[in-house]
Amino acid sequence: MISNKIVGHPLSSCTQRVATVCREKGIPYQLTPVDFATGEHKSPQHLEKQPFGQVPYIDDDGFILFESRAIARYLALKYPDQGNQVIPSPSDLKAFALFEQAASIELNDFEALVHHVMDNLVYALWKGLPQDAEAARKMIPLIVDKLDGYERILSKQKYLAGDNVTIADLFHLPQGSLLECFKGTEYKLLSDPSRPNVARWWQDISSRETWKAVVQEFGLVVEVLGLNK
Repeated sequence: MISNKIVGHPLSSCTQRVATVCREKGIPYQLTPVDFATGEHKSPQHLEKQPFGQVPYIDDDGFILFESRAIARYLALKYPDQGNQVIPSPSDLKAFALFEQAASIELNDFEALVHHVMDNLVYALWKGLPQDAEAARKMIPLIVDKLDGYERILSKQKYLAGDNVTIADLFHLPQGSLLECFKGTEYKLLSDPSRPNVARWWQDISSRETWKAVVQEFGLVVEVLGLNK
C-alpha cells in the first residue's frame, strides 16, 4: 500500500519538485490531481489541508504537509539511507549550513526572478490571459546577473552546496526546464556557453534519470507547452 499521496497537478512546478525528490529517494507515491478548472483548489476540503488554496500537499499516512521545499526536506530526511543521498545530515552542521545557503540561493536568486518570466508568458497562457513579453524580457538581465554569481560558485565546486548534489540543485529543475524550452536562445540562460560551469551543472542535473522519469510521467515540458513550435 502506498502511504505517500501527493495532492497536486502535473503542470505545477511545485508538484514536479516533490515528485522528483520522491524518485530520488525511491519513495512510492500516488499523484492525486487537483482540478483547477472547477476550482477544486478553493474547495473547503482542499483549504482544510492547504489553507492558501495551492498545490501540492502530501498526505503521508495521515501526516499532512504543504510547501514543496518543506516537503522535499521532510522526505529526504525521513529516508536518509534510502535512494540517493540528496541532503546532508543535520548533525554535520557545516555541511547542512552550506546546503541551506544553496537552498536560499535557489529560492531568492533564481525562483523569485524566473517566476516573473513564467507568470508573464506561461501561466498567463494557461489562464487565458494576454502574454506580456516585454515584462518577461525585463527579467533577463536580472537573471543573467544572478547566474554570473552561480558561475563564480560553480567554478569552485560541482554543485551549489559543494561536490555532492542536493535537493537545492534539484529545486531548479521545474522552472529551469521551462526557461530552457522557449524557442530561440533568448531565455536559454542555463545552457549558455558563456557560463561554462553553469552549463555543465545544468546539463548534469537536468539529465538525471529521476527528472527524466517525472518529465515522462507528467507529460512535460515541451509537449505540454508547445513553446518551441
